[in-house]
Amino acid sequence: MTINELAIDRGKRALETGALPGARPARFVFVAISGAHLYGFPSADSDIDLRGCHVLPPDEMLGLTDPEETYESTGGLIDGIEVDCVSHDIRKYLLLLTRKNGYVLEQIFSPLIVYDGGHLDELRALARGAMTRHVVHHYKGFFRTQEKLVLKDAQPTAKALLYLFRVAMTGLHLLRTGEVEANILKLNENFKLPFIADLVARKMSGKEKGRLQPEEFSGFLDHARVLEAQLDPAAESSTLPESVQNFSALNEFLLRLRRG
Repeated sequence: MTINELAIDRGKRALETGALPGARPARFVFVAISGAHLYGFPSADSDIDLRGCHVLPPDEMLGLTDPEETYESTGGLIDGIEVDCVSHDIRKYLLLLTRKNGYVLEQIFSPLIVYDGGHLDELRALARGAMTRHVVHHYKGFFRTQEKLVLKDAQPTAKALLYLFRVAMTGLHLLRTGEVEANILKLNENFKLPFIADLVARKMSGKEKGRLQPEEFSGFLDHARVLEAQLDPAAESSTLPESVQNFSALNEFLLRLRRG
């Protein structure tokens, strides 16, 4: 098995065996793997980040008390590998989708599916209609947050820089093509940055090889900033619409799942 195939198998077993601490939702819509496995640079011992959405029962949504819309479980273990899970109720999840949330898009289009309750294909079609050029704000914000973290680190790592490149490349690819791709190696088939494969190899080799010297870190950071500077122009020329085109269809989907 590849690292990702093992991660999918472990994720399935985590859901099926109750390895995740806490009471899990009774009805998941789908669960996918995010994080390093999705981004294309997992190590053999990388945590498994499960992300998705679920449907709360109508009684929980209609009662006097506020519903707990987010399920979060950390500290689960499968084969000694840590597994965590974050899932939102379908209403909250669809609202995030309409609010230029790149994380949600990346989860919906993740190829690493752990569970599909039968609605994922429809959800993906709806997500395509909900994409707008304003998703650029998500990717710019993520880049700047990650950049601040990298600059604070006394010993920057290949992993930290890969997160910078990955988010800029995913944002640019989405704005230019309308396609969601989060794997940095697949993205680099188009961007053709000569150092990406080496950074991935260094990250996957371990902490010692993954550390960067100050002079090489500075050069890589300059390259990443060049990509980030292209996000606004890409948004301006993008064929993605200004606003969500299928809000009514999203609402109908929500009501059907809630009633079902």
